[in-house]
Amino acid sequence: MKRNYLFLFAALCTTLGAWAWGQKGHDVTAYIAEQHLTPEAKAKVIAALDGHSLVYYANWLDNASNTPEYRYTKTWHYKNVDEGETYENAPLAKTGDVVVALGEIMSKLKNGNLSHDDENVALRMLIHLVGDLHQPLHMGHRSDLGGNKVNIMSFNRHTNLHSYWDSELVEFVHKWSYSEWQFQIDRASAEEEAQIVSGDIDAWAKECVAITAGVYADTPEGTKVSYDYGAKYAPVVEQQLLKGGLRLAHLLNSIYR
Repeated sequence: MKRNYLFLFAALCTTLGAWAWGQKGHDVTAYIAEQHLTPEAKAKVIAALDGHSLVYYANWLDNASNTPEYRYTKTWHYKNVDEGETYENAPLAKTGDVVVALGEIMSKLKNGNLSHDDENVALRMLIHLVGDLHQPLHMGHRSDLGGNKVNIMSFNRHTNLHSYWDSELVEFVHKWSYSEWQFQIDRASAEEEAQIVSGDIDAWAKECVAITAGVYADTPEGTKVSYDYGAKYAPVVEQQLLKGGLRLAHLLNSIYR
């Protein structure tokens, strides 16, 4: 029985390691987006989500991707750009990646011909995947599974680079609720917000790939991370969560005019 529990725990840890930002980061992204929807877009989005908020479904796809019905979306959470590759020449996953998936979902939603149920699912996916697009290790190397194989030490505890960025770093930066995160970091001026939402999904992905290169350079195998590392990357975490939220709102506002 004990062996079974250990197996279950190991499996759970593996699953958690694949999540982008963990629950808190996705909730923050969704809540920031909610605050920037136009009244018309907000009403239509909530109706499409059967009365639920964006936050309600912010983490839905992480769980859904492990079910038979949505297992086809497993590779949609990331885009691998390996060491020595560029964003442009990195081979595409045969089953799709986060950039391809977001483009297809946006196209379907903009066409406006979806049934209510299909629109509901597409929105759930969009909410989550925009968050994934902004987690640097979801633009990580194919050779190390987006940092999952890069073993590091965090305050004398064994972990891996992907898991550390998913949740531990976010909680280290600020132990806030998602609403407190929004209140504290959602303070961009109109000019700054316009700059953040400019460009397109490809441009945002390339931006994240550049951040990821710096993360890898700073965190090779065996790195011991603690206060200095967390302090250095706190502004990056804040920036990526804010950008994800503002850009999600921008996409939704462009769909539901």
